[in-house]
Amino acid sequence: MYRRTFLAAAGLMLARPALAQGTALRIGLITPPAHQWSKSAVALAARITERTQGAVALSVLPAGQLGSESQMLQQLQTGALDLAFLTIGEFANRDAEFGALLAPYLVPDIAAARRLLEKPAAGTLLARTAALGLVGLGFGLAGMRQTLLRKPAATGADLAGRKIRALPLPQELDFWSRTGATPTPLPLPALYDALANGQIDGMQIDFEGTWNSRYFDLAQEMLASNHMMFPMLAVASGRRWKTLPEEVRTLVGAEVQASLTEILDAYQGIDTTYRSQIEAAGFPVRTVGAEFFGDAVPAWYDAWRAKTPILTQLEAEAGRA
Repeated sequence: MYRRTFLAAAGLMLARPALAQGTALRIGLITPPAHQWSKSAVALAARITERTQGAVALSVLPAGQLGSESQMLQQLQTGALDLAFLTIGEFANRDAEFGALLAPYLVPDIAAARRLLEKPAAGTLLARTAALGLVGLGFGLAGMRQTLLRKPAATGADLAGRKIRALPLPQELDFWSRTGATPTPLPLPALYDALANGQIDGMQIDFEGTWNSRYFDLAQEMLASNHMMFPMLAVASGRRWKTLPEEVRTLVGAEVQASLTEILDAYQGIDTTYRSQIEAAGFPVRTVGAEFFGDAVPAWYDAWRAKTPILTQLEAEAGRA
C-alpha cells in the first residue's frame, strides 16, 4: 500500500501550547467550486476546524485563485502555500515517469484506476514528490477521459487534422498526434470560447466537466472513450510541513486521506451520473474502445515503455501486460 500511515484523527487532542496563536493553512486547487475536488476540500476544511475546535483553520482557494498549477507548485516549494490538490500534469512536466499514469487504456474504468493507484508503482511515484520539495499525501482521481467533438467522427480516421484540446504533456500530446489529430493545449478557462469560435474542434474532457461547463451545448457528439484516467496528487509543502507541530501533521494527514477516499468513492458514481444527465439532455454519446484509435495505442506503448520504465510495472499491476 502506497499511502503513508497516519494515526487516526478521531479523538486526537492537539497540544494547545503549540497552537496558542492558532495555525492558518491554505489549500489551492485549479478546479471550480462545483467540482468534486473543490467540494471535498471544503469538507476537509470544515472537519479540521471541528477536530481542532478552531485551533487550525484551512482556507480553500479553488478555481485557480492562486494562479496556474505551475505557479501553485512553485508556491508550495517556497512554503508560500501549504497544501494543494494538483493534477498529474505538473508532475509529469517535471518528471516524465509520472506521465506513465496517463497511458491510454491502461485501465478500463474508475474502479480499476483506484486499485492501480493503491499498488507499488504508484507508491514509488508518490515518494518521488520529495525530490520536488513536497510531501506526497496520496492520490485522488477525476473522471475517465472522454472525447467531445464539434462535429461527429464516424471512425478514428475522421479525427485527422482536427484540433483537439489536450494538456501540454508529452505523453498526452503524443497520443493525440498518433491518432492523426492536432493536439492543441489551452488552459481550462479558455475552453468554452475556444470551442464556440472554432479555435478547437474538440477536447479531451470528462463527463463532469462537460456537464458543469455546458460544453456539449457547442458540440455535436461525445465519444465515451474512457481512454485515460486522470489522477490527482494531494501534496503539502515540504518546507511548511516540517514547521508544523507533529499533532497538526498527524491530523491534517489523516483528514486529507479521508478526503481522498471521499473523492475516489464519489467518482465511481460521478461518471455514470453525469453521462446520464448529458444523454437525458438529448446529446448523443457513443461508446468507443481502443480499436477506434487504430494503431495509435500500440504505437504509443512501443515508444513510451523505453522512455518511462515504470510504465511496464504499471501495465503488469493493471493486468494489462
